[in-house]
Amino acid sequence: MSATGQLPAAAVTIPRQNGCSTMTVSSAIPEGLSPMQITEVRAVQPATPNAPRDWRTQLGQILVRVETDGSLHGYGVGGGGAAGIHVIETVLRDLLIGRDAREVEQLHTEMCRHTCFYGRSGLVVMALSGVDLALWDLRGKAAGKPVARLLDPNVEMSRPVPTYLTVFDEHETEAALSAGHHAVKLHVERFGTPPRVAALADLVKRARDKLGDRGELMIDAFAKWDVASTLQVAAAIQRERVAWLEEPLPPDDFAGYRQLVLQSPIVIAGGEHEYLASGFRHLVDSRLHAVLQPDVNWCGGLTTLIEVYRMAQEANLRVCPHRGCEPFALHAIAALDQQPLAESGRRWFNCLDGAPRIENGHVFVPDRPGFGVDVDPHIWT
Repeated sequence: MSATGQLPAAAVTIPRQNGCSTMTVSSAIPEGLSPMQITEVRAVQPATPNAPRDWRTQLGQILVRVETDGSLHGYGVGGGGAAGIHVIETVLRDLLIGRDAREVEQLHTEMCRHTCFYGRSGLVVMALSGVDLALWDLRGKAAGKPVARLLDPNVEMSRPVPTYLTVFDEHETEAALSAGHHAVKLHVERFGTPPRVAALADLVKRARDKLGDRGELMIDAFAKWDVASTLQVAAAIQRERVAWLEEPLPPDDFAGYRQLVLQSPIVIAGGEHEYLASGFRHLVDSRLHAVLQPDVNWCGGLTTLIEVYRMAQEANLRVCPHRGCEPFALHAIAALDQQPLAESGRRWFNCLDGAPRIENGHVFVPDRPGFGVDVDPHIWT
């Protein structure tokens, strides 16, 4: 983020998306980049033995590699498991082979349009996200700059980004504070559906007692509640200065979120499972969330995340990307965020060499070209 507090529009100009349609705007290709013809697009789902035994493994994170006719290749991470790999290595690969990898925003527009009959949200966009990120990685490598510097040439790469840790009880809260984290998020799914309000409120109080006045406390309900139980919980914990209540309802319960916006004493966060700029535009225009939480590996990649930051700034909303300590979102947080706070990453996804590590509650953006990560070449064999 520049000193003016404004997003650097001159550094990055992207198409404004609305479902299948777009507005054509000027190119964001950095000056001096030579054409890079895409020669191959590959994807693989790495082994993650410690991943949750649910859809996060069955449709888990996939590595994407975009190769060019020069010596450069870009890496990204998307979602969708084997089905996502199929989308990438068929329809998206066929669209991209022979194209100029410099044209990241235009290619994003075309990928969205090419898949709009069956992929305006969900699995296809999760897969597409990995391709978009690989193209941004290529752009940074070709320019010899970290992606954060492409987003804001004046970004302070040496400035540490504060982090928060997702925890499950007050003991983990205390451990997180000892490790230097500035905030914690309590994951409260285990309190049932509907939740056991008194027991949950007691946990939140104990966590706040551990925190004192030192940091933010957030709650993640994992989309397990309804409006009535959410309001009961919010009333029971509001005195504990909870920064936000995350995903209390399923992501498509727009009517329910409209009620919560009007009645909840605690602000509502969400968007981890929202897709493309058009999806976030609905959340923003309807004021359904005060805190937007796009996952850059699922929502449409960095091209979409930039647009979410733009919409949020115009609407005076906060953005706090899901799993922001991971390298792909971290560059955007450092360059674009007025209240930088990065969530701890997926512990089970550890195949990226050079991924930043949290130290004393902070994380530094890799000051290397692209996203600053590499992958063991044997993973592709």
